[in-house]
Amino acid sequence: MQSTQKKMIYAALFAALTFVATSIIRIPTPGTSGYVHPGDAFVILGGILLGPFWGALAGGIGSALSDLLGGYVIYIPITFVIKGLAAFLVGYAFHHAFRQVKKITFKVIACGIISMLIVALGYLLCESFLYGFGAALASFLPNCLQGLTGIIISSVLYPVISRIPYVLRSDS
Repeated sequence: MQSTQKKMIYAALFAALTFVATSIIRIPTPGTSGYVHPGDAFVILGGILLGPFWGALAGGIGSALSDLLGGYVIYIPITFVIKGLAAFLVGYAFHHAFRQVKKITFKVIACGIISMLIVALGYLLCESFLYGFGAALASFLPNCLQGLTGIIISSVLYPVISRIPYVLRSDS
């Protein structure tokens, strides 16, 4: 099977994993209409394992699909762009900007911090237009908590996933 086909299949798999992790485990955040979930771990891992382009598609589609089926319709385009951008930048940082960094755990955590900042600041900006800055600010800390959860989970899962045969091969 060609490399592009494999990447597309892996992207579909990560979109599904992102959707399931976002939809199944939801911890409501007080004072907001949102929730904390482990889906960001798969946005991070998708960017790392699939690279910027396919990771962005997987993270954006999986997260937006969760908004669609979860009743957060107004957030579908916002989530697609924010989570897609987060996965894109994670993939770029892991494969290019942090190329010389030897400690994989540090790279995964640094990529998670990038994702957390993009997501928290992206929603702060978009929700400022939707609800006003005060209401948007109320969801900033829960979004950071969600990002921290994603960092922890992706840091734990990456060493496990990287041991799976063919996962880290350049043609897979």
